[in-house]
Amino acid sequence: MNELHVLIVDDVAENIQVAMNILQEDSYEFSFATSGEEALELAEESEFDLILLDIMMPGMDGFEVCRRLKAEQQTRHIPIIFLTAKVDTESIAQGFNLGAVDFVSKPFHSTELLARVSNHIELNQSKIQLMAQNEKLENKLKFREERLLTELDANQKELIFILTELLTATTDETHDHIRRVAEYSRLLAYHHNSLSEDDADTIYHAAPMHDIGKVTIGLKLLNKPESLTKDERISIESHTTMAHQFLHQAHRKILKAAAVIAHQHHEKWDGSGYPQGLKGEDIHIFGRIVALADTFDALVHDRPYREAWLVDDAVDYILENKATSFDPDLVEIFKLHVNDFVDIACG
Repeated sequence: MNELHVLIVDDVAENIQVAMNILQEDSYEFSFATSGEEALELAEESEFDLILLDIMMPGMDGFEVCRRLKAEQQTRHIPIIFLTAKVDTESIAQGFNLGAVDFVSKPFHSTELLARVSNHIELNQSKIQLMAQNEKLENKLKFREERLLTELDANQKELIFILTELLTATTDETHDHIRRVAEYSRLLAYHHNSLSEDDADTIYHAAPMHDIGKVTIGLKLLNKPESLTKDERISIESHTTMAHQFLHQAHRKILKAAAVIAHQHHEKWDGSGYPQGLKGEDIHIFGRIVALADTFDALVHDRPYREAWLVDDAVDYILENKATSFDPDLVEIFKLHVNDFVDIACG
């Protein structure tokens, strides 16, 4: 075990020698300084387990040395015991306020000095050990929390995968459409100034659920090639509210995002969409993103009720409906990165 290292600071060399003679009984390693400036230099160069610090010294006094030591990250943890003939209440209060742990009066009493030094070193070592244990425990809890969050995240993604498999098996949605909408959505989110990479990742995993409410609608109606009746259109549009009923109680990030997207991806910037007729920024940004992504992909691919549009015509439609159907900022992002959208559409 390394010897405990004590720094003794006093402008009177005899006082240093007396303290060392008393404390050598406990086999400490000693360093000494005869001025405040020298003490600060030593504290910067070496590690100490305790400092015995005289108050009354020429130049920099003990109070100022203590203040500077407690101001530095490297030395603030070292316990400081003041050595002084001053025992007035004001000096004691000032010393404790600066961070000292104790006072020892001159002339020294060997039993008292040995006990105070030993006790404060033990207390400080216990404090350091406790802090290390707390840090270890905090790190353990942090890693455990991260592991649990990772597992929860994986569980959400697995659940979404299962639900999208159900969606493609029971509705007109295809795996390719779901994948492309997710990729368009991530692209829009990635380039949006107010969204983070984490947001882009969230919407990528949540967007495949945009039409999950369609599982409540018959496949025959979803695949009907003729024009829909009023009642049939109402039934089709109900997939947004049905999805909200499924998902609105979700508390996990991706499923909460999926709930918003499924409910709002048919809202329009000018308020003419459904089911709530939300307008502008009252529509969640995730809903606005998937609205554009879903529309573009639906236009450039065959649907039961019509053939695919030419890509240029679909691009023009998105641009022409800026600030009516679609968020103007998102349309600008789409315009700047239209080649990336086309690559995804054709991929």
